[in-house]
Amino acid sequence: MKFSLVADTLGYMEGTTKRLELTQHLVDLFKITPAEIIPKVVYLLQGKLRPDHEGVEVGVAEKIAVRALSKSTGVPVSKIEHEYKKAGDLGQATAIILEQKTQTTFLKEDITVERVYDTLFKIAELRGNRSQNMKMKYISSLLNDASPIEGRFIAKIITANLRLGIADYTILDALSIAYTGSKENRPSLEHAYNVCSDLGRVSEAVAKKGMEALKHFQVSVFSPIRPMLAERIKSPEEAREKMGSEFAAEYKLDGERVQIHIQKEKTVLYSRSLENITSYYPDIVEKIGKSIKARDAILEAEAVAINEDTGEFLPFQELMHRRRKYNIAKAVQEYPITVNFFDIMFLDGKSCLDMSYSDRRRSLENVVTEDAFAKVMPMTLVKTDDEVEDFLENAINSGCEGLMLKQLDSSYRAGARASNWLKLKREYRNELGDSLDLVVVGAFYGRGRRTGRYGALLLSVYDKESDTYPSVCKVGTGFTDESLDQFYQILSDKIIVKKDSRTDSGLEADVWFEPEVVIEVVASEITLSPIHKVALGKIRKGSGLALRFPKFTGKIRFEKTPENATSSSEVMAMYNGQKKVVQNEKQF
Repeated sequence: MKFSLVADTLGYMEGTTKRLELTQHLVDLFKITPAEIIPKVVYLLQGKLRPDHEGVEVGVAEKIAVRALSKSTGVPVSKIEHEYKKAGDLGQATAIILEQKTQTTFLKEDITVERVYDTLFKIAELRGNRSQNMKMKYISSLLNDASPIEGRFIAKIITANLRLGIADYTILDALSIAYTGSKENRPSLEHAYNVCSDLGRVSEAVAKKGMEALKHFQVSVFSPIRPMLAERIKSPEEAREKMGSEFAAEYKLDGERVQIHIQKEKTVLYSRSLENITSYYPDIVEKIGKSIKARDAILEAEAVAINEDTGEFLPFQELMHRRRKYNIAKAVQEYPITVNFFDIMFLDGKSCLDMSYSDRRRSLENVVTEDAFAKVMPMTLVKTDDEVEDFLENAINSGCEGLMLKQLDSSYRAGARASNWLKLKREYRNELGDSLDLVVVGAFYGRGRRTGRYGALLLSVYDKESDTYPSVCKVGTGFTDESLDQFYQILSDKIIVKKDSRTDSGLEADVWFEPEVVIEVVASEITLSPIHKVALGKIRKGSGLALRFPKFTGKIRFEKTPENATSSSEVMAMYNGQKKVVQNEKQF
């Protein structure tokens, strides 16, 4: 398949921010794509080569790409850098340089999707001293034969700058329309995706065999499952309204959610965002086999840093010290953990997802042998508000964040945020006082002691319905000098020339970012806003919702993807709950 067909589609998509148009461009592309090529096209559209959990990255620095373009065209590096600076986009600069190309190529090879994909895969596998030169050679060979538009998107893909404003849900919509004739079949594709976390695999199955193929997607070890998420509530009374007379209450720990896959002697760990994090937890790999009585299993647990002398749980930030490339062994010694199991998804060849919570809990307790390192999350059955309050108090006194409340007859809904699971924290009950996980989409330059850094960040929630990031606040408090420096470094490679097509805000930031970094924020309440776009027009015409007096808590949620951030519907539910509390207070 000619890569120009993909490049043309990408060009059309860059020209719009409307989701229906973006989806239609994808549908048109998928309809002309051979079934055996569709996985490669889907991966390239995401700017990747394999699903995230496999950790395959192209990893080409912009300097290497510039040198490769120079080698391919004979244009000096200095001129390319000048064009790059002027255009503000390496892909655009590459297209301009290729338009002006004077160096003649006598033996041109076709640029196909297969050639682009396979070349990038070779680049991703390169290691060692000569790898940079080899990367440059491979890129140069592609650019030698590329048209300006092909070169533009090859440059964007290899430098991880393909920003189309589409997420997984948009691709699933397009696959459903292209191969089943209707968007209504999207839930079946989404279910297959939720149990395998591989859009390429799902696309190939539906392209080759239609809807029937989706029925054969099953849970399997070493293929991570998209985790089930919980709704937030503010009181035990609200829990009873949603859950009925009796439900389970578990401790909610302030750690890292870990999906543990075990088969014989092999153990692989995945984060909440399905990143392979096995290297950060060699102690889990070493010790967990002694605690699990199963041939193969997939379990969920919370890894929590502890004080070994007192057994006290330590804050989440302590655990993040393990997120380093070097000296992992030292980090393991300095930041010991316990592993606290709370669910089981697969056991001895069989999926547990359709089992009730009660049955999964029994299986979990039978499988896990507790010791000082491995534990089953404390749980009790509750019927009254007082019982919830008492267990919450015990959890807080034990160093927990709060409680997870779960319906006894509920199945495990992979990839869903559902009212079968609720989270209750102590701070949820103080006015708003809630913690929200928000996406950094922009920044404003600082003044005074913040000169040369960002003084405030523009934050958004995630709206699944529109696949966008509507802004909810501008936050400038809660930052230390150290955290401001950290943000400046972390966000430096997320900068984009213009606002991301999925970012929706009435504010004009000094700097825009690709929506990737998630941070935790607290606020006093939620108010109506003419500037911010969350739930726009749903409460009052022309108004959205915004946080009042937002404050950064100090937590950067490295383990969360932007799609896992607080949602628009959650903010709206919190606003309505807040309004109900005020009305009740007025009655008294």
